[in-house]
Amino acid sequence: MKTWTVHDVMTRAVVSVDEGASYRDMVEMLLSRRVSAVPVVDALERVTGVVSEADLLRKIEYSGDEAPWLFDSRRRRGERGKALARTAVDLMSAPAVTVQDTTSIAAAARLMDHKYVKRLPVVDDLGRLIGIVTRSDLLKTHLRPDDEIRADVETRVLRGAVAGRARDVAVEVAAGVVTLTGLVERATTAEEAVVLTRRVPGVVEVADEIRYDFDDRAILTTGMAYGVA
Repeated sequence: MKTWTVHDVMTRAVVSVDEGASYRDMVEMLLSRRVSAVPVVDALERVTGVVSEADLLRKIEYSGDEAPWLFDSRRRRGERGKALARTAVDLMSAPAVTVQDTTSIAAAARLMDHKYVKRLPVVDDLGRLIGIVTRSDLLKTHLRPDDEIRADVETRVLRGAVAGRARDVAVEVAAGVVTLTGLVERATTAEEAVVLTRRVPGVVEVADEIRYDFDDRAILTTGMAYGVA
């Protein structure tokens, strides 16, 4: 079954700035391009950091602020430093959190959540910038037409992974919700079909209405408990 990756949804025409870009240049780029952050690249186009609106706003946030306190936290000292910075290399958040285009959609979403970022620069094997993927890009999988989703379930699940064991299962899709109906021999086959269908890109939920003749799950559980192969 095809696994959708960052390559399928990323934006390739990505803007970036070099490490020597001035504060004003970066403000102008974010406003003119209507983006909230830009990757920073070195002379070899390798991503070294990211400058966001939050980084640039430090200059306004600390404008006219009182002198640094002796017991300022490390985070606050860093923010004050960015307020005084004038080039990308001093303003950027580094190291940048990046992904390769072969990264799965699910893995990219988990990385964004774990690192608390809204976008990920996409790099090649040498760390060079080739695109960018955002939260909204990851949601594109849920814009797939219902007929495409149905075709995937029929081809890659019912006639693929569980071929021959789910011949009488029918598929209906409405607004990304897949309904599986029909009859199979074993309960484990029904479970496998449902699990694999949930992995199809664009599937919002699976309504499991598959009936089965024989519940083999209890036998498998008992066999494992007694060490039966």
